[in-house]
Amino acid sequence: MASRRIRQLVPALQATEGAGVTVHRTIGTPRLQHLDPFLMLDHFGSDDPNQYIAGFPDHPHRGFTTLTYMIDGHMLHEDSMGNRGDLRSGGIQWMKAASGVIHSEMPQQSNGLMRGFQLWINLPANEKMSDPEYQDFGPEKIPVIEANGCRVKVIAGQHQDTRGPIIDPNTEILYFDVALQAGSKFSQPIAPDVTAFVYLFEGDATIGDTELPWDSLAVLDDGDSVDIRSGASGARFILVAGRPLKEPIVQYGPFVMTSREEIERAFHDYSNNRLVQKRAQIVSR
Repeated sequence: MASRRIRQLVPALQATEGAGVTVHRTIGTPRLQHLDPFLMLDHFGSDDPNQYIAGFPDHPHRGFTTLTYMIDGHMLHEDSMGNRGDLRSGGIQWMKAASGVIHSEMPQQSNGLMRGFQLWINLPANEKMSDPEYQDFGPEKIPVIEANGCRVKVIAGQHQDTRGPIIDPNTEILYFDVALQAGSKFSQPIAPDVTAFVYLFEGDATIGDTELPWDSLAVLDDGDSVDIRSGASGARFILVAGRPLKEPIVQYGPFVMTSREEIERAFHDYSNNRLVQKRAQIVSR
């Protein structure tokens, strides 16, 4: 197999979102506007309540899916149609906004560490106006594989013989949280025609001869596998891959469609209280 190397390193830009939450963004910045099928990646992590306590009050989405992974902390999700979701440490939420959702994500803690990632994933044109859906999974629903100094939480995709709970037939997304002890190696086959990246958030690691810096996105080059080695401090990172949709992307803020006219329609619908067309369904797998 041809092991993938690093094609591009994208340092995170600090941004303020919601009512004042500090995030570190890599995808969705001037340096990397999109990484088909991925539209945005935010890493949030602080034990200073001033950087997260204001949360994300009501805000709209249309035309894509969000995957939120809460590594540490507690967040309550509520939407304008009465749905609620409790996102705790180690849990994930898959929210297909599709035709439209207005929701909030508010911290349920006043101190301590809040840490995690939110990834925006594009929807194909023929699903952008489909019905919204939610999937919530607590940490007990996410399989963990441990062997040879390596622990893999399989959120989506397959590692060895184990599959994660998130399934997206459009992108066939793979999403792992990998922790390596000092001097260990992680290997994973990856289809040659998919987009893939790594984000290191603890310790130190290398891909080939290149060290992975903290708070940076490592976009992987072509190949059919990836090999990552940890240094003396061990390492923890997310590995994400997905099949590109290869469709036009027109984005303005929380709306992602395929044309300017569709974006204008989204703003018109939102201004006239018509963005939310159907109540999002809670989908169990």
